Amino acid sequence: MAPTTTITPSAIPLPYTLFFLYIEPFFTALGAVYAFFLQHQYLTLTVPSNPLPPSLREQVVLNQLANLYLVFAVSEACVLRATKDVRVWKIFLVGLLIADFGHLASVWQVMGAGRGGAGYWEVWNYSKMDHGNLSFVYVGAMTRACFLLGIGLGGGTKRKTSRSK
Repeated sequence: MAPTTTITPSAIPLPYTLFFLYIEPFFTALGAVYAFFLQHQYLTLTVPSNPLPPSLREQVVLNQLANLYLVFAVSEACVLRATKDVRVWKIFLVGLLIADFGHLASVWQVMGAGRGGAGYWEVWNYSKMDHGNLSFVYVGAMTRACFLLGIGLGGGTKRKTSRSK
């Protein structure tokens, strides 16, 4: 089998460790709490022009969304804690980067498409939820892209190479 390359825990740069193991899982889990337990507030923050309580249909969708957020948060926190194999981190982060693009595209459909981008790029007009749906996701996507490109993982890292039989 091919040799595996592992970066020792101390060699993964602190910004990546903090973001992927603590910051992002925390805020994603917080999104799950809002989507499951604070559904009316979640919807009002997402679509302020519609202050109605969630319908049964919306409750089911929000419960499913909360479950997905929770799976995302727990998976990221646990998988990346379980290994320091950069290949595993990269494979996992590619999946999350694809999800980031899907998330940003879904927000574009509501805030940008058909409006010439009005709203989508107007960061100064963002609500707290818009910052969560756009600003935070862009930061996550850029952090993942930097990791995938090897930025900060360069030549000075301690690497262990082992051959599996």
